[in-house]
Amino acid sequence: MSITVEDRGAVRTVRIARPEKKNALTLAMYESLAKSLAEYSANPELRACVLLGSPGIFTAGNDIGDFMQNPPTGEDSPVFGFLIALADCPKPVIAAVDGAAVGVGTTMLLHCDLVIASSRAKFSMPFVSLGLVPEGASSVLLPQIVGRATAAQWLMTGESFTADSALRSGLISEVHAPDELEARAIQLAETIAAKPVEAMRLTKELVRGPQRALVRDALSREGKLFIERLSAPETMAAFMSFMQKKS
Repeated sequence: MSITVEDRGAVRTVRIARPEKKNALTLAMYESLAKSLAEYSANPELRACVLLGSPGIFTAGNDIGDFMQNPPTGEDSPVFGFLIALADCPKPVIAAVDGAAVGVGTTMLLHCDLVIASSRAKFSMPFVSLGLVPEGASSVLLPQIVGRATAAQWLMTGESFTADSALRSGLISEVHAPDELEARAIQLAETIAAKPVEAMRLTKELVRGPQRALVRDALSREGKLFIERLSAPETMAAFMSFMQKKS
């Protein structure tokens, strides 16, 4: 399985586990991620969720080959289903990033409640480089979190940035050695899971609730433009160039 799920006590761990393909996400993997979040949300025994990648790689973003064969066509597409499930999740979600977090690998973090990273983490959002536009409500959330200037630089250049830069900007809250990262994420999850359940739910709703309509609107606007851009000549040329470099 490319997505593995493990429940230990009140903590669910969801792992992107396709290291041979740098954890590149397929439509089936998005569906599995959305399902795991829906189950987590509905299960009263689960109180915290940890989202992980593999050692040295969080995710390289979309599997371009799979993406080109099965491009999203609307808000019922698996990628949008996953992003909405993550954005609407009523319980705490903690992400731990080790290695590269490309494209949606970075934008999904904007919907997590706590994000920590290893010292070798690298983040990037190369949408413009592929002829695309930002997704995951990043056009709204990223400027709010890191400031307009930093968000513009990251989105418009597509350049990667380090864990230290992410920490200074407020995108993540902690940086750890790679071999300590997962244990720290589980520790945070267990601490959160031990707190009073209703107080935790209400706290998340107070923090996230006021932005929910704004996030939904951004997801919709970005999604429509993203789908339109997929058929643009410059986007198709960028995708073909990317595939040729891989072969």
